[in-house]
Amino acid sequence: MDKATKVFLDRIDAAVAQHALLDHPFYQLWNRGELPREALDEYSRQYYAHVRAFPTYVSAVHSRCNDISVRQLLLDNLIEEEQGPDNHPELWLRFAEGLGVSRESAQEAEPLDSTRDSVTVLRNLCDGADYRNGVAALYAYESQVPDVSRTKREGLAKYYALDDPRAVEFFTVHEEADLRHRAEERAILARECRDTASRDAAVAAAGNAAQALWEFLDGVYDAYVEPCAKCAA
Repeated sequence: MDKATKVFLDRIDAAVAQHALLDHPFYQLWNRGELPREALDEYSRQYYAHVRAFPTYVSAVHSRCNDISVRQLLLDNLIEEEQGPDNHPELWLRFAEGLGVSRESAQEAEPLDSTRDSVTVLRNLCDGADYRNGVAALYAYESQVPDVSRTKREGLAKYYALDDPRAVEFFTVHEEADLRHRAEERAILARECRDTASRDAAVAAAGNAAQALWEFLDGVYDAYVEPCAKCAA
């Protein structure tokens, strides 16, 4: 890898790190076992909006891309998301059920404005004219997932008595699968973004995607954690 490409990829990672999800107060509380159970339940309902939409993010990038080798990687990702009885939205609903939240209440939950806005930002980034920006947005999402999934799963077992394999399969699957997706998306960006303009645009897209995911957590925190804290006080 040449120096310019390494600098570019480092910029992508730095843009994502500005809104690293594990640094968000919501996940910090989760990882210390201090997240109110009511907030965790509501999170399972709200985040289903992203889980349900994620395959459409991937398919949007796929539809904008003319490079068959990239399209094949995206197709593999999409198939993993949606194919069969153990598709990823189904795995999330099983997690919700493990918390005691009915799948119907997750499927029918009214999204917060912040949830709706976050999904819209990701969808627009992935459906833009330049598929490379969509790949950068997917990278901002999936590059964080392995570590986030592992720490969530560990926190659920340690503090919330939830370690049933069926209930946490969403997290165990993503601990592994997104290591591969992260590497593939990083390689696509390194290969396809070869000039200053495309690199700057990809960095901006990654940063915007990471910020949208952070602001999703802001919304959940403000709606469900703050009221619990006031009641406890």
